[in-house]
Amino acid sequence: MVMQEGLAIIDGLLVLPFPGGNTREGRQSSGPGFHVYVLQASRSFWDDRSEEIVETAQAEIDAGFRTLATVLTARWGEPRTVDLEPYLWGEDHAPEPMNQLCQLSGEMFVWRPLDGGRWVALAVGQGDPELPIELLVAVGEADALR
Repeated sequence: MVMQEGLAIIDGLLVLPFPGGNTREGRQSSGPGFHVYVLQASRSFWDDRSEEIVETAQAEIDAGFRTLATVLTARWGEPRTVDLEPYLWGEDHAPEPMNQLCQLSGEMFVWRPLDGGRWVALAVGQGDPELPIELLVAVGEADALR
């Protein structure tokens, strides 16, 4: 992923209206009060989960995460780290996009852009050992984040 492309996607999601119902198209899922987009994905590991292959893929995704996190921190200040595990194991059904994100990742970094109406989060996750490792961005309504 090219950093400029990732930033353009994030900027687009910040102004994109939230739909009235849940939708999924390509790398993006959206719904009332949220958007989630897969910025970068490794290959899947169905045929080879060797340590070297997985570590190389993880390093590439982590590099993308660090690069974007650095740029977003320069824009909006230090992020807040949000533990996603309580959403996974909570008694109540987790609201979106936390429900999606907690299935893939244990934490996310969250920034609040200066306009205050929405938050932006980055997370790295993997749904299952055979599935791709993904760099995800989520955008949500500011009052929806605990």
